[in-house]
Amino acid sequence: MNTTSLRPCAHDRPAPARDREEAENDLGARLLNGDLSSFAELYHRSAGTVHGLAVRKLGDREEAQDVTQQVFLAAWHGRHTYDPSRGPVSAWLVGITRKKIADALAARTRRTLLTTTLAARNGPAGTGEYEVAVVHRALLSSSLRSLPPAQSRMVALAYYRDLTHAQIAQLTGVPLGTVKSHIRRGLLALRHQLGDSCVAAA
Repeated sequence: MNTTSLRPCAHDRPAPARDREEAENDLGARLLNGDLSSFAELYHRSAGTVHGLAVRKLGDREEAQDVTQQVFLAAWHGRHTYDPSRGPVSAWLVGITRKKIADALAARTRRTLLTTTLAARNGPAGTGEYEVAVVHRALLSSSLRSLPPAQSRMVALAYYRDLTHAQIAQLTGVPLGTVKSHIRRGLLALRHQLGDSCVAAA
């Protein structure tokens, strides 16, 4: 019996590989269409990989868990940025993960810089309140520029001019509810960048 015809051709891919590729393509297409079930499936399939990568890079499981949550939130809200022609949805998710890890490391660097700067200025005896405020405000001022203009303006009015929400609404002509929303979102973004202590001290 000639068994040559029974052998798979060298150019044929194994069926499981084709199945995985088709599943990835289907998942990416559903995600682009805003299918919530695709997001749940993406999380189920990839959360372990994302968390594992974050743990290896950050060396902290709790921080890695926070990054994992940020990754999937960013993936859902930014699903329109996924381009199937540039690769599978899993590779796109890894790209988001690397960016969020880089953001976490940058925030860690800023916190370390704050600590070392204060230690250098004040020595082992302790940290003076004035120096703490100066460094906090310097870091806050820099980070404000990363916020959307409306949020940056509202937070600056509240924290640098000590205006109440009502006063800001009256000054800018923006509805009070919108003022509160801008400030709340701005502070959440700043706390993510700098940590609660830096924002609270401003």
